[in-house]
Amino acid sequence: MSAACTKERFLRDVATHVMNVIREDGVNRHVRFKQPDSTNMYFDLITWPGFLCYSGDMGTFVFQRTNDMFAFFRKDGLLDTVDHAYWAEKIEASDRDGVRKFSHAMFQAMVRSWVDESEKNDRPCTDDAEAMTKFTAAYAELRTVVESEVVNTDDNSVRCFDSANDFRHNGDDWQEFHGENAQFEFNDVWDGFDLATQEYTFRFLWCCYALVWGIQQYDAAKASAKLDESVTT
Repeated sequence: MSAACTKERFLRDVATHVMNVIREDGVNRHVRFKQPDSTNMYFDLITWPGFLCYSGDMGTFVFQRTNDMFAFFRKDGLLDTVDHAYWAEKIEASDRDGVRKFSHAMFQAMVRSWVDESEKNDRPCTDDAEAMTKFTAAYAELRTVVESEVVNTDDNSVRCFDSANDFRHNGDDWQEFHGENAQFEFNDVWDGFDLATQEYTFRFLWCCYALVWGIQQYDAAKASAKLDESVTT
């Protein structure tokens, strides 16, 4: 799935989902949400003491934290309050797509930010026109080579890492500004590379919305049942 998983996208996906409580015994629950005549994008919320298993057409994730995991994920129905990083820490098992994936766009942005930072630090503290001309030419040359050899590397994470880690530049304009034998390279590429170039998977984001929304539907049904009971009695 290439489209971004937004709150609006999720709400469209579950617009016709209906809740069915298959089992309910304290914190032991099995609650299903699906379209009446289709399993497309259906999901189950299954809980037992200390665990919640989210499974169905949109992936599988198992979380562990508190005795009643509905209480842990309950957000008063506010889909915008999901703490993805914190919730990801509570995952015990996940499906084939996992929680995070390499983002080529984030890699490209990171590399460009490194060049921006270098350019900022290198800018001459002078109004000398010749120095500024050399500076401008040096970074124009650098950016052209970085775009060609690093930024435009294909979207394979290993090749992207290698392209940045192995990159060396000692072009004429670069040496004209920095001096003979001067060379540009990206330092400590490995430091924080995974964190800086990974984004949450579509299925994990969809799961987080489903947890909040599903528990909201469950709570609303329970509240309605209690109201009906009080009216009849």
